[in-house]
Amino acid sequence: MNLLSIVVPCFNEEETVEIFSKEINKTLNKHNFEIIFINDGSSDNTLNNIKKLADENSNIKYISFSRNFGKESAIYAGLKNATGDLVCIMDVDLQHPPSLLPEMIESVSNEDYDVAAARRTSRKGEPKIKSFFSHMFYKVFKRITKMDLVEGATDYRVMTRQVVDSILQLKEYNRFSKGLFQWVGFNTKWICYENVERVAGQTTWSYWGLIKYSIEGLVAFSTMPLTISILLGTIFSIVAFIYMIVIVIRYLLYSDPVQGFATIMCSLLLLGGIQLLSIGALGKYLEKTYIETKNRPIFIIKESNIDQN
Repeated sequence: MNLLSIVVPCFNEEETVEIFSKEINKTLNKHNFEIIFINDGSSDNTLNNIKKLADENSNIKYISFSRNFGKESAIYAGLKNATGDLVCIMDVDLQHPPSLLPEMIESVSNEDYDVAAARRTSRKGEPKIKSFFSHMFYKVFKRITKMDLVEGATDYRVMTRQVVDSILQLKEYNRFSKGLFQWVGFNTKWICYENVERVAGQTTWSYWGLIKYSIEGLVAFSTMPLTISILLGTIFSIVAFIYMIVIVIRYLLYSDPVQGFATIMCSLLLLGGIQLLSIGALGKYLEKTYIETKNRPIFIIKESNIDQN
C-alpha cells in the first residue's frame, strides 16, 4: 500500500494537535500513513503536545522552526521532508474535513488524476465582508494573471510524488502556494465541501494579514500593476497636454484667465496619488527582487525527530 505523508503546519495550536491526530487515525485506520507536524515558531505548548504524540505513535514526525517563518515556509518544509508516494497538506484545526481523505486518495491512486484538491463552495459562518473580499480576490487574480485559480480553492490536497517534486523545484523565497499548485499544472480533481468551523482555538489570520497575503499572490504571478502604472501615466499625460492647449486657446481668443483653486488642488492631489501608487507598485517588485537575491533559506530547523527514526 502506498505511504501517505500528511503535512500539517502548526502555529499556536496546542488545543487542536491531539484532536487532529485522533481524527486522522480514525479516518485512515486502514491506510499506511505518516503525519508530519511543522511547528512554525509557536509560543504556546504546541511543540510539547506534538512531542507527546510522537512518543506514543511512531508514524508521527515533527519539525520545529527556530522562529515563525509563516505557513508558506511550513508547507515547503513539509513537502521537502515528506517521504510518501502520496502527499497531503491539511490544516490542523480540522477546517479541512478528514472525511474527504478516502475519496481524495482513491482519486489519485486509481483514477486519472495527479491531484485531488478540496474547494469550499460556501463560507457559512464567516463575516460577509471577509467573504466579499475573498470573492473579489479570486476575480482579480484570474483577470490579471491569466491563471484559472478556482474560487474557494484551499491548500488541502493529495498529490502524487511527481507533483510534489515539481513544486519543490520552485525554490523562490516569496511563496504563494495556491498559485504554485496551479502553475505546475497536472490533472486536478476538485472536491467540494461546505465551510467548517475550527474545532478549537482561535485563528491567527487577521484581516491585515489576509490583505498582505493577497498582495503577495498578485505580485508573485503578474506584472500587471506595473503595466497599469504606465497606462495611467500615459492617459493623464495626454489629458494634461490637451487641457493645456485648451487653456492657451481660451486665453488667446477670449482673454479668459486661468481660474479655479479647487480644481488645481484636486488635480495635484489626484496626480500625486497616482504617482505614489505607481512608485509603490514598482517598489513592491524591487522589494521581492531584493529579497530573492539574498538567497536566504526558506526556513531554519531548530529540532526534529525525522532523522531519529
